[in-house]
Amino acid sequence: MIVMKFGGSSVANAERIRHVAEIIKAYKGKRPVVVLSAMGDTTDHLLEAAETAVKGTVDIRKVMELHEKTQKELGILPSPIVDLQAELQQLLTGICMLKELTKRTRDYLVSFGERMSVRIMAAYLQKEGLPAQFYDAWDIGFISDSNYMAAELDESVWRLIPSHLDDYKNGKNDAIPIVTGFIAKDKEGHITTLGRGGSDLSATMLGSAMCAEEIQTWKDVDGILTADPRICPDARPVPEVTYEEAQELAVFGSQILHPRSMVPCLRTGTPVRVKNSYNIESPGSIIVAKHTQKTNPVCAITSIKNITLIDIVSTRMIGAAGFLAHIFNQFLKWNISIDVIATSEVSVSLTINTQTNLDGLVADLKKVADVNVKKGKAIIAIICDVASTSEILAQGFTALARNNINVQMISQGASKVNISFICNEDQSSDVVKILHKAFFGETR
Repeated sequence: MIVMKFGGSSVANAERIRHVAEIIKAYKGKRPVVVLSAMGDTTDHLLEAAETAVKGTVDIRKVMELHEKTQKELGILPSPIVDLQAELQQLLTGICMLKELTKRTRDYLVSFGERMSVRIMAAYLQKEGLPAQFYDAWDIGFISDSNYMAAELDESVWRLIPSHLDDYKNGKNDAIPIVTGFIAKDKEGHITTLGRGGSDLSATMLGSAMCAEEIQTWKDVDGILTADPRICPDARPVPEVTYEEAQELAVFGSQILHPRSMVPCLRTGTPVRVKNSYNIESPGSIIVAKHTQKTNPVCAITSIKNITLIDIVSTRMIGAAGFLAHIFNQFLKWNISIDVIATSEVSVSLTINTQTNLDGLVADLKKVADVNVKKGKAIIAIICDVASTSEILAQGFTALARNNINVQMISQGASKVNISFICNEDQSSDVVKILHKAFFGETR
């Protein structure tokens, strides 16, 4: 058994659905379980419909237009989503009457995207002669807590998912499961969403619970690349990375997988393969617990823009306990997450990635320290084997110095696979190009 996950752009219209169906057919001998996101911009359209409903008008035309057109082009009438259309109309009418959209109702609302997507795909596969059955995630055991918009899966899913899919895995049922990503139900039966990266998590949870041969996530590039190809046109696929490397890549700007999606795989060791839906024959990149082959010291280079650097200095706290505790408590108080940090006894430099107003945080920090806030920065992350730190730093920083790039902060040691540093945002693309050339060769 394998699990195949396709995002919203992969099923954005009839043409893309036909293409995905051909990929599924090519892997039917592997007994695939398919996880789908909502079609294209459907989630955004659903939220727009909710905003309109709160203001007093119920209108689902924008939501349904794409789905009705897709069904017609695929030739799968009568519609497999007619019941959902009526249910959505009823929900929006309720929102219109109440003039409010709670978190619980929002989760119910956005679930329609994935639910329509799997019904259309299953119907098209059946039309093409391939047995298929759609499932809303809760039909096969996806139970979560009630933290709407960011729900966590319950421990029971490890038992429930196999109880629903073992017959398919063992050949007693040939209908390919087409499963909604991103959504679940809590123990009271209310629909929840799994937050950012929810569809990735749905796929890795399914694959891990079923002890799948591998989990495939299908993109439009040949796997995980050494850099963003929009910055470095000669970026090349990385054949193999570890779960930890993949998580660091995701945290620091890569769009391949959400870092939390690796958690089920860490428990079971189930491999994840990143494949190119436009190049099926390419092996892609495989994500594993430990490297099985010799690798380069540097795996990849990635970056995040719109970063704020905060320097905090307090000579009053020399030898005093509690300096760092006070600082971290202020970030907790204002619910602001820290990305990268470097410290000494009386100074702390750290970065945040938020557009939140910082006046309250800065005022609290200034009670014990001098604070300097610098916006317009970027984090550059070198995903690497830190056992080769000296060699990597020497090679990388020599190249940067040669190009007059000034590094403003460095963080290394907390992660065993990441060296991060800060530069000006307007230099970030040049820095990535310089480093990519230094570690991987010429960038065109």
